[in-house]
Formats: sequence, structure tokens, C-alpha cells
Amino acid sequence: MPKIPGVSQRAAIAALQKAGFQIIRQSGHVIMSNGVRTLTIPRNSPINAYTMGNIAKQAGFTPDEFRKLL
Repeated sequence: MPKIPGVSQRAAIAALQKAGFQIIRQSGHVIMSNGVRTLTIPRNSPINAYTMGNIAKQAGFTPDEFRKLL
């Protein structure tokens, strides 16, 4: 899995919101959905590079596409 290092939780949420994801609920994690896919974003800052790579993959983005949203 390609890594996406150095992404804060707020930047990841903002990038996903640009892509059409909305926050469903928040607690220890932030749960986001676009109606088809549901993602769990941890409240770590920065988010682990491997974790962020997996989140981008689950959202349907390549690492390069996700970096453009940041």
C-alpha cells in the first residue's frame, strides 16, 4: 500500500469533504460517508501514513488523486 505521510486529521476530513463525503457522526473517530462508501477517520494528528493510504483506497482514490484534494 502506498503511503500518504504527514496528513493531519483536519486536512484529511477537509479533502474528503471536497470529494463529496459528509460527516455522519463523531466520537473517538470521525465517520464519513458519500452515500455509497463509509469511512472511519481516526482522531490522530498526523494520521499514520499506512492508515491514510488505506483510507484513500477505501474512498476510491489513488494516492496521487488524494494528494491533489489536499
